Amino acid sequence: MRNPLESRLPDADMQEAPRALLRAARRAREIARQTGTGVVVLRDGKVVEESPDDDADDRGAASTLMVRVVD
Repeated sequence: MRNPLESRLPDADMQEAPRALLRAARRAREIARQTGTGVVVLRDGKVVEESPDDDADDRGAASTLMVRVVD
């Protein structure tokens, strides 16, 4: 099984992109908690607003993080 934080992109500069996206998601939830706002995410192909304190927060993000390369 592949490490979900291992980039499949051939460009060496992009190897840290998955980790950076995960850090950004965690920071967005932290700011949402501080400001009392929701977090908009793509879940099961639908855009939804979640509470930053929902059980489905970024703890599972590493297992579902995908980066799509568009040529």
